[in-house]
Amino acid sequence: MSPNWRRLIRFIAEEDGQVHLGDVDEKEFPDVGLATLNGEKVTASLIQGSIFDGVVTSKKLHVAQLLSPIGMEDVPIIRCMGLNYRDHAREANMPIPDTPVLFIKPRTALNGPYPAKINVPQLAQDGSSDYEAELSVILSKTGRDIPESEALNYVLGYTCSNDVSARTQQFKNSQWSFSKGLDGSAPLGPVLVSPSVIPDPHVLQIKAIHNGAVVQDSNTREMIFDIPKTIAFLSQGTTLEKGTIIMTGTGPGIGAMRNPKVVLNHDDDMRIEIEQIGTLVNKVYYE
Repeated sequence: MSPNWRRLIRFIAEEDGQVHLGDVDEKEFPDVGLATLNGEKVTASLIQGSIFDGVVTSKKLHVAQLLSPIGMEDVPIIRCMGLNYRDHAREANMPIPDTPVLFIKPRTALNGPYPAKINVPQLAQDGSSDYEAELSVILSKTGRDIPESEALNYVLGYTCSNDVSARTQQFKNSQWSFSKGLDGSAPLGPVLVSPSVIPDPHVLQIKAIHNGAVVQDSNTREMIFDIPKTIAFLSQGTTLEKGTIIMTGTGPGIGAMRNPKVVLNHDDDMRIEIEQIGTLVNKVYYE
């Protein structure tokens, strides 16, 4: 049976202390991330089944703690797009790429929304820890050589994400997987929104907010390679497994490009806000 949820959350329930999936009413809780941050009593309709085939029931549960919308056990890999926003390329004085730029985060990079924190390890506590506001896509099924015309049929949903980066390590070489693949460097959430709610993911305002100041403000229409093109390209001769997360790139305003630079410091408040999805909130924690 096909999923019938609209705004899926993964959470620990007050009632039994167990992990569940739930569907949140957007009229009651338009921004689950801010609602949980503000201590609101968030309710969700229990989803029976997995994130891929779950069905919404009439049973209501209360959220004790919000988790990432998908668990690490269901994520085979995180595929990330580099330099995929026109306005970011202009900011960096870099040419528009002819083909998508791909790097990888391991699934161990997956992190959740508040109260989960962005944990910065010692090697990145050098004034180079940085943020990148990104729209992420989770794939609903496995495919290979997916035509661009069919690519959106492979999308399970959309969510906010933060490509947390250790810039000193990144600029040491041309391979970014280490500097962007540290544990907890891919916060995701607060909800996974169905394509039935967002029929066009290429018209969404996307912001990064650092300690209350807007540091990134763009729109997904600035993507150089849109989501169908990205999925089609990545699946050429390559099996994309269900549960794969695709981080679709970031706009201008990253900390390393600002003057003065903006750094993720211990106890900072970092938020990613995307239209129709909500706000991914995390505090920063220096290990």
